[in-house]
Amino acid sequence: MTVTSRFTLMPLLSIAALVLLTGCPPAAAHTPQGGHDLYESCKSCHGVNGQGQQNLAAPAIAGLPKWYVSSALHKFRTGIRGAHPDDYEGLRMRPMSRQMASEAEIETISAYVAAMKPVRSPATLTGADAAAGQTSYAVCAACHGANGMGNELLKSPPIAGQADWYLLSSLKKFKAGVRGTAPGDVSGSQMRPMSMTLADEQAMKNVIAHISTLGQ
Repeated sequence: MTVTSRFTLMPLLSIAALVLLTGCPPAAAHTPQGGHDLYESCKSCHGVNGQGQQNLAAPAIAGLPKWYVSSALHKFRTGIRGAHPDDYEGLRMRPMSRQMASEAEIETISAYVAAMKPVRSPATLTGADAAAGQTSYAVCAACHGANGMGNELLKSPPIAGQADWYLLSSLKKFKAGVRGTAPGDVSGSQMRPMSMTLADEQAMKNVIAHISTLGQ
């Protein structure tokens, strides 16, 4: 073997030694996906247009603020939300949130959802009194705003136009401690006592009926 060929072979031997020591070749870097591609895993539940699907208990998400979508995904990924054994929908959402491979992808999908055109959900609840709910909404307005458009500083999402069945489900979860009791859930822990000001399901329906009139 010539001197030249011996020196040519040395880098190859070094790479082979690295493979033997690590057990596998160097992994290829993950290429971040775009918002459209990332949303492919979301649309089977939340719909092509982010309109939500009641039969899957998946709420409308189109047009939600980027900060809220990002915050929700982080909560699901870390178990602050969706880890309670009675939160069936949350338990289903947790593994979906982990499909985002990096912080960059979380920001990308959050921006993509925020840019989608909001879809107002039709009313489904019956036997509700919006006039009676208006009084109860005074407690909600402190965080969610008089028009139900939310407040980023208080980490309160917009609720005007959201599906009434989802709002009812959420209030029940907060009141029962299924949501808002996990360590580290600051905004959830603020919401839980608010839900407890509503005496029963009828009171919840009434305030939701008022919320349904907001933003129209």
